[in-house]
Amino acid sequence: MNDTISKTATNDTISKLLEVAADRTVTVVRNITDDQLTAPTPCAEYDVHALVDHLFQVIVNFQALAAKKDSDFGAAPEHLTGAWRDRFADETVRLVEAWGAPGAEEGTSGALGMPARTVGVMVVGDLAVHGWDLARATGQPYEPDAALVGLLGTEFGELAPTARKMRVFGEPVAVGEDAGPFEALLGATGRDPGWSRS
Repeated sequence: MNDTISKTATNDTISKLLEVAADRTVTVVRNITDDQLTAPTPCAEYDVHALVDHLFQVIVNFQALAAKKDSDFGAAPEHLTGAWRDRFADETVRLVEAWGAPGAEEGTSGALGMPARTVGVMVVGDLAVHGWDLARATGQPYEPDAALVGLLGTEFGELAPTARKMRVFGEPVAVGEDAGPFEALLGATGRDPGWSRS
């Protein structure tokens, strides 16, 4: 993680926030070994393979949403073939570029009919939180950017009721009084911050 990218977290444009979140998550994905693909994750319905596939689908579809086009989450194609780790990194670059285009954060996004800014925050959160999921599932370190977590904590707090109705978030998990902001964020999205592979 270089200082230049770390400092961008103080800029709350979606593209800059995505750059920060992607920097950490791409590192985690690159370090996933083939024998870890069947490991469980904090998302009970996904093993590592299925969660990376899901994140691929999110990254590609949210590029379309940034351009005010419709997304297609109905089909879940197999992404983990060939040099999939490199392709994942490439798709995150395209995602950052898509949300950095003029007007990406304005108006509403695609068939979701939600404010574009809200949709952008959703994909930032997906990259950050699923990055943690995959890191925890594969025994890797994951240190989220503090400024990014602060912004997500505020915006996810407003988004949480809608996200639960859409079944994007699970029911909140209680965290201790001494929990930090990221642990609180994980709990708000339905994750146990203390989840372990063992």
